[in-house]
Order: sequence, then C-alpha cells, then structure tokens
Amino acid sequence: MTEPVRLTKYARGGGCACKIPPGELEIMVAGLGPATGTAELLVGLDHGDDAAVVRLDERTGLVSTADFFTPVVDDAYDWGRIAAANALSDVYAMGGTPLVALNLLCWPRDVLPLELAREVLRGGQDVAREAGCHLAGGHSVDDDGPKYGLAVTGTVRPEELITLDAGRAGVPLSLTKPLGVGVLNTRHKATGESFPEAVATMSALNRDAARAAVAAGIRCGTDVTGFGLLGHASKLARASQLTVAIDTARVPYLAGAREALRDGFVSGGSRRNLDWVTPWTDFGAADEAERLLLADAQTSGGLLVAGEVPGAPVVGELLPRGEHRVVLR
Repeated sequence: MTEPVRLTKYARGGGCACKIPPGELEIMVAGLGPATGTAELLVGLDHGDDAAVVRLDERTGLVSTADFFTPVVDDAYDWGRIAAANALSDVYAMGGTPLVALNLLCWPRDVLPLELAREVLRGGQDVAREAGCHLAGGHSVDDDGPKYGLAVTGTVRPEELITLDAGRAGVPLSLTKPLGVGVLNTRHKATGESFPEAVATMSALNRDAARAAVAAGIRCGTDVTGFGLLGHASKLARASQLTVAIDTARVPYLAGAREALRDGFVSGGSRRNLDWVTPWTDFGAADEAERLLLADAQTSGGLLVAGEVPGAPVVGELLPRGEHRVVLR
C-alpha cells in the first residue's frame, strides 16, 4: 500500500514562515518606489500595508494583492484552503471585499502527482467560493518544490480603508484569531501529528471580522501572518508613530501551542522575527518562551485592529509614542 505523500517534506519552511525575514525584505525594497501610473495610488509601499489600493472614483478603490507559500500541512486540499484564505485576508485586512482571484501554482511535476495539485486547486476553489470571489484561471510553473497561493483583486470604499498608519493613541487593540499555528505547524512538519483546530483556524476567512471592524468605524489594522504578532504590531506602531502596548495575559493561544514550544518546535522564521523586533521592544517580565510565542510566524492569522470587534479579545492598546515601538505588560 502506497504511503500518503507528506507535502511538508518538500518545503524548507512552512506557510508564512517561509517569508523572507522582515529586516532583509526592507533592505531589499528600500528606494524602490511604486512605478508611476495613471490612477491615484491610495496605498503603496510606504508602510508595508497588506495590499495596494488605487482610486477608481470617489466611491471606489481597487485593492490588489498576491500571496503564496510552501506547504504548511501535508493534506493537499487543506493546504489549498489555507493558502486561499491567507491570500484573501489581505483584502479583508484593508477593509475591502475580494471580487476575483487567480491561482499561483508552482509544482514539481516529475516528483509529485498532478492529482495532488488538483486537490490543492480544489481547496483554493472551495474557499474562494465561500468568500463569494471568482477564481478564474491563473498561472503555473514547473518548479523544484510545491508552492500555492492567489493573486486577488477587490474593492473598498476609500473612506473605509484600514491601514497601518491610521492609529490614534488611547484606542484598544483587538485580535480576532488565536496565536500558535506556527509552533503547531512546525510540530506537524517534524512528527506528522495533526492539529484540526489549527487547520480550522487557518482556513477560516477573516471576512466577518473585517466587516465588523468596518462597521465599528475601525480604520487602523493589519493581519497577523509571517512576521508574528510582535512583528506586525511593530510595523503598525512605526507607521502610526505610536507605541503598541500588548497585555500578554490577554493574548489567546491554540491548545497545544505552549507544549509545542516547550518541546522545541520553533521555526527559524519565528526566531528571526524575534531578533528583528528586539531593538524596538520593551519585553518587561516576559520570558524567552513568551517572547517566542508572540513572535511565532503565523499562517492565515487573524486581524489586529485598533478598536473593539464583537467576540474578539482586547489584547492591548495604542499609546503616545515612547522609547519603544512595542511594550509588553
């Protein structure tokens, strides 16, 4: 009997943990301003927001993003669902609505069966259908390792844009999904253990949270993905010229996350995240384990928004700019 294919064995990293580290990425794109176009650019490269936005007219902005990554789980269908939810999240994180998406698929056609690739695409299709977003074709490449994601186009009302630089001091911070998928995915890759709660969290759309945020008048936020909570909070603080205070006891985690950390299942991406934020973070009494969990590279994580969202815990607040970008309490 043929053993099931373990897709994570074909990936150096997993999911958003395979991103180029934030510090290296910023050096790489420094000085590369956006190419001049005819439409008014509302959101570009300035702060590293989740998507680009151009104005179509007074009432409509066009949101454009692309996101793809290596296998984060062994099940091809689940990987497709997670990758699609993660790509769609960039539009939701801007306060927008996805309209149409294109598949981005890299596949080692001489190593892995095309039937598995079909399952990946089927997973992406099902999540796009759930989002009410057309998935119409895409692009494929014969590559050394499997990678999958989407290029997504959506719309947003310009006055409802959610961006990194719109924070105001005194506003609470809410987090709409628990942390911990990074350490659990690392354990899954190493041992083959399955974590259904993590898969359910990663494949869940951020649509309802984004709608609630827009309805509440929230205009500052981001999604929490490969740079971890600390990395994305640091970017928000820098863009808004504020300090982010995080109440560590209020941050929610998936079951098994602390045990996975205790047993040493920490990705290199998470450690690089922690190294990057350390110069600008006051860790207070947080020990190394707590710091690593807060820097844990998330895949298809929740929204971190400046304001209160029904059902989402308040995990901190925005403070006037101080000595550090991020303060743990």
